Amino acid sequence: MATLKEVMDRLASMGTEQTKLTFLRHGATEPLFGVKVGDLKKLVKDVRKDQKLARELYETGNSDAMYLAGLTVDPKAVDKAMLQEWAKAARWYSLAEYTVAGVAAESPYARELAMEWIRSPEEMVAACGWSTYANYISITPDAKLDLEEIRGLLRQIENTIHEERNRVRYTMNGFVIMVGASVIPLYEEAVGIAKTIGKVHVDVGQTACKVPLADDYIEKIVVSGKAGMKKKTCIC
Repeated sequence: MATLKEVMDRLASMGTEQTKLTFLRHGATEPLFGVKVGDLKKLVKDVRKDQKLARELYETGNSDAMYLAGLTVDPKAVDKAMLQEWAKAARWYSLAEYTVAGVAAESPYARELAMEWIRSPEEMVAACGWSTYANYISITPDAKLDLEEIRGLLRQIENTIHEERNRVRYTMNGFVIMVGASVIPLYEEAVGIAKTIGKVHVDVGQTACKVPLADDYIEKIVVSGKAGMKKKTCIC
């Protein structure tokens, strides 16, 4: 079994200044080494064997180690308190909207925590909540979804998205796309709300990232024949 120091040393050797600067432009904060996600995945097999190590990696506060922790921790075996701590510690959108949201969505507490976090006054926690629910939708059969709850969230987005915080606007838009593309009974409602909200403006800093137009994006998925399809995992 690898030790925490051994994994951190590996991460340090895999980081590059160019990747680090890219992450910083996207909102990452120190400490981090600048390891590409593809390279992080080379360590998944070893770390996954040691769940204590996976948790220790997140607790380092190093962004690369935290992302690796999300790739390797067992979402079915985590406890709610750990996920709440992880959400609080997610300092930028990659950790909040991907790492924590992915693990939470596959945990036994997906809906409970998503609804709790959506109401948070902290921007990153709220963004994590919307992303968690969207990810949960992506892996859950329609028959097991609370369609009325999702309808309520769609109405909330319709009424508030343009006044919301920056990353919350982004994840709300993503939620509408996910519902329209993945939940067949709510397709028409989601498309209607997507058309109503129109273009969503998000400050993406000094990056080339773009915010997809929700109704166009949903239509592309429908045309591709992938509407209603569910994923096996949302951890990536």
